[in-house]
Amino acid sequence: MDDLITVVDWSRWQFALTAMYHWLFVPLTIGLALIVAIMESIYVKTKEAKWLAMTKFWMLLFGINFAIGVATGIILEFEFGTNWSNYSWFVGDIFGAPLAIEGIVAFFMESTFIAVMFFGWKRVSPAFHLTATWLTAIGTALSAMWILIANAWMQQPAGMEFDPAQMRNVMDNFWALVFSDTAIAKFTHTVFSTWVVAGVFVIGVSCWFLLKKRNVEMAKSSIKIAGTVGLVGILGTLATGDISAVNVAKHQPMKLAAMEGLYKGSNGQELVGFGILNPEKTVNNDVDPYLFHISIPKGLSFLATHNPDAFVPGINDLIDGVMLNENGDTVPAVSYAERIAIGKEAHKALREYDKAMAAGDKEAMESAAASLKENYKYFGYGYFSDPSQAVPPVALTFYSFRIMVIAGGYLLLFFIVALVGVYRRHDWLENKIVAWIGMLSIPVVWICSQSGWITAEVGRQPWAIQDIMPTIAAISDIQESSVIITFFMFATVFTVLLAAEMCIMLSQIKKYSKKSIVEISNE
Repeated sequence: MDDLITVVDWSRWQFALTAMYHWLFVPLTIGLALIVAIMESIYVKTKEAKWLAMTKFWMLLFGINFAIGVATGIILEFEFGTNWSNYSWFVGDIFGAPLAIEGIVAFFMESTFIAVMFFGWKRVSPAFHLTATWLTAIGTALSAMWILIANAWMQQPAGMEFDPAQMRNVMDNFWALVFSDTAIAKFTHTVFSTWVVAGVFVIGVSCWFLLKKRNVEMAKSSIKIAGTVGLVGILGTLATGDISAVNVAKHQPMKLAAMEGLYKGSNGQELVGFGILNPEKTVNNDVDPYLFHISIPKGLSFLATHNPDAFVPGINDLIDGVMLNENGDTVPAVSYAERIAIGKEAHKALREYDKAMAAGDKEAMESAAASLKENYKYFGYGYFSDPSQAVPPVALTFYSFRIMVIAGGYLLLFFIVALVGVYRRHDWLENKIVAWIGMLSIPVVWICSQSGWITAEVGRQPWAIQDIMPTIAAISDIQESSVIITFFMFATVFTVLLAAEMCIMLSQIKKYSKKSIVEISNE
C-alpha cells in the first residue's frame, strides 16, 4: 500500500506540474486572441496604420505563446493513458468524448485559421482575414470549453450510468454532461479570467514602451483596448466566482470547508477574510483551527447560499453527518462512516455481479446490479478505511484561495487606474513608478490564475471523480522510478520551453520597439 501511495503521489505531482506549466500559456492564448481580433476589427473599419501595426505586433506574441501551449497540452492528455489508465478505462467515452470533440473541432479550427492569420495578409481580403482572426479567437475558447466540460464532470459526475458488465461508466445523457452546473460555472469563470491575464500582459508590455518612450501612441491605444477587456474580464470573473461558490457549496461542501479551514460550521457562518491556520489542527482534536483571523460576520453563509443565516457545514460536520436547518435543528445526513459502508456494499455487489456473470446466473446478476445501483452514489468511499482519508489538504486550499482573492482585488483596482490614466490623466502612465507597477503586475496575474486552479483541484482531493473514484484507484500499474524520472524530465523540458518563450518574446518586444508604426504595419 505504501508503494501504491508513493506512485499516486508522484503521479499527482507530475500531472500538477504539467497542468500548471500548461496553464501558464493557455489563458494568455485565449485572452490575447480576443484582443487581437478587436484590434484588427478597428483596423478594418478605420484603415489606420496604427491599428494594423498593433494587430501584427500582438498577433506575433500570441503566435509564440500558442506554439508553446500546444506542446505542453499534448503531454498533459497523454498522461491520462500513461499514469491514469484505470481512470481512463473507468470513465470510458464520458471523459473521452469532450476531449475528442476538442481535438477534432476546436483544435483543427484553430490550426486552420491561425495559418490565415499569419500568412494570409496579402493573400486574402481584409474581411476574410478578419473572419479568420475571429474564428481563431472563438476556436481557442471552444478548445477550452470542451476541456473544462471534461474537468467539470470529474467534479460533478452527470449524464452517465455505471455498467457492471463493462466495469465502466457509460454516457446516457450528453447534454447533462455539457450543461451541468459545474461545467457552466467553470467555463464562464475561466474564460473571463483569461481576459484578465491578457489584459494585464498587454498593459504591462505597453508600459515598457511608455517607459522607453517608444511607439507611445500605439502603447496607449493598446492599454485602452486591454484595459477595457481586462476590466470586463475581472468583473465577469467576480460575478461567475459567486456562482461557482454556490455551486461548490452544493456539490462539493468538503472543498468549501477546506477553503475556509472550517471544521465546525454554524448558522450565519462568518467568512475568514485573512487568517493563519493552526498547523496542529486535525479532524481528531479540539484545537482552535486558526492562530489568527479577521472575519466577515455571516459572510460565508451568504457567499455559499445567498442566505446570511444559512448553515454551512465544516469538515467535522460533514464527516459526522451533521446538518442544521435555519432554526438550528439537526437534519439527517449521511456521515462519512456510513458512506464508507455504503461504498463497500457497492464494491461487494460488483464482485458478486462479476461472479454471477461468469457462472451465467442471470437472476443473481440482476440482484447484484440492483444493489450496486442503489449504493453506487458513494462507490468511491469504499476504497477508504477511515473518514479522514476523504479530507483534502486544508492549508494549501485555504491559502491558495486567499491569494487568488487578494490578487483579484488588486487587479480590479489595477484596471480602473490604468483606464483612468489612459483616458483622463495621460501623465500618470508616463511616470516611471507607474510604468514599473504596470510591468510588475504581469507576474501578479499569473499568481492569481494559478492560485485559482490550485484551489479548484487541490480542494477536491482525494477524488479523481467526486465521490466515485479516488486517485488511489485511478492510477496505472506503473513503476515509481518511471514516474520520478519522467517528472524531472518534464520539469526540465517545461522550464526550458518557458525560458525560451520568455526570451523570444522579450527579443521581439525589443526588436519592434525600435521600429516605427509604418515599418511594423508594412511587414
